[in-house]
Amino acid sequence: MSATLRERVLARVRETSWAIDANDGIISTAGLLQGFAGAGAGDRLLLFAAVAALIAGGLSAGGAKWAEVAAEREEQLRIAADERAEIDADPQAELDELTAYWEGRGLSPELAREVAVQLSERDALGAQLDSEHGLEEIMTRSAPVYGGLETALAFMVGAAVPLAITFLAPVAIETSAILVAVVVSLALTSLVAAGVGRISALRMLARTLVVGLGTMAASYVAGLVFF
Repeated sequence: MSATLRERVLARVRETSWAIDANDGIISTAGLLQGFAGAGAGDRLLLFAAVAALIAGGLSAGGAKWAEVAAEREEQLRIAADERAEIDADPQAELDELTAYWEGRGLSPELAREVAVQLSERDALGAQLDSEHGLEEIMTRSAPVYGGLETALAFMVGAAVPLAITFLAPVAIETSAILVAVVVSLALTSLVAAGVGRISALRMLARTLVVGLGTMAASYVAGLVFF
């Protein structure tokens, strides 16, 4: 049985991709707000822009993820169909290929043959997909939907940070408050992503801040120059 949406979301919080999606929400929304602020927009317009960015950005990111995962699942199904046809056409040749795979992994010819036979008797298609394509299982029909929802949620959580500052902070300090909140939020999500992905926290943080602050600065300057 497929995991529930809640279980999937909680599991993905521990993944690097969730933090990256949240960073996208933070950066894109804050950048948009800085552009509007540079153009002299008032508090009401900034709030509207933040809400619009959260909704439109979340739906866009979720839709893109849904399409990506759906395409990946379709490719998996195509590969599985091709493998099934090959097994039906010449099961002995496929068994020989599986035996050769296990020999290549260091097993003796006799043991490799025995492993190949037992795996094929249990699940011939699954054994071929795993050995030839690294596919342990085909994505479920619901995987693209869950992927899209999870990405949209992560993006909106990130976008909610500058939105909350826009709503709560006084107009006089709003721009500065958004900047501080964005820096703190990006730092936290970057450290989480670095810890989960076992990569350099300092490099991850530096790259994220360069992109985030660069985006905000470019948007603010564009607002000043063009409007």
